[in-house]
This record gives sequence, C-alpha cells and structure tokens, in this order.
Amino acid sequence: QVQLAESGGGSVQAGGSLRLSCEYMERRTCMGWFRQAPGKAREGIASIESTGNTDYAESAKGRFTISKDSAKQILYLQMNGLKPEDTGTYYCAVGGTLRCASPEYCTCGLTDFQSWGQGTRVTVSS
Repeated sequence: QVQLAESGGGSVQAGGSLRLSCEYMERRTCMGWFRQAPGKAREGIASIESTGNTDYAESAKGRFTISKDSAKQILYLQMNGLKPEDTGTYYCAVGGTLRCASPEYCTCGLTDFQSWGQGTRVTVSS
C-alpha cells in the first residue's frame, strides 16, 4: 500500500497562488498531481520523473510547477495565476509509464498512474 499524504489546499481568489505538498514513504520513478473537478473525471496535471524531467497538461503550462524534495520525500505543486476552473480535489499519485525520447531523456506522462492519496481540496473564486 503506497502512502501518500496531500496538504496545502484551500480557498483563494482568482489570480492567487497555492502550494500543494505530498509526503510520500517510498521513492518512485514517476510521481504526479491529478485533479478532479466536481462532476468531472480525474485528469492529469503534472508529473515528474526521478531525474526531474516534467510533463504538464496544457491547462497547467506556464502557471503550475511540479517539484520534489527527495531528501524530505515531499512532492510539491506550486500553482500561480489560479482560475475558477482550477477548482477541484487534487491528488498526489505514483505509477505512470516512462517515455524516453532518448536514452538520456525520459518523462512520465499523465496517464497510467495507479496509486493515489486522499486528496486536498482547492477552491478558486472569481
């Protein structure tokens, strides 16, 4: 059982920022953040491969940054310029499928993640 614990959600006005954190117990090659908006399916937002290569959903590019502190075993999602459509429950996840454009460059994509935390709620008001 993978243990993932998200925190950092809250309510902000449009244009504001939040930083989500996810404490994890086991190091994994691929980790990611997903979002489930009310009434919608869960969608991938960002992922990070063990060497730091990242993938982002189009909606997140330029506004969100995924990072991790391997020593502390914490995954982060810095969210700036928040919009009402960013509202939802955010989940930390492990799994993914490694995709390598070259032997030296691999990313994790935004699909095929198997294990999830309990989520943290983000509400963005206009």
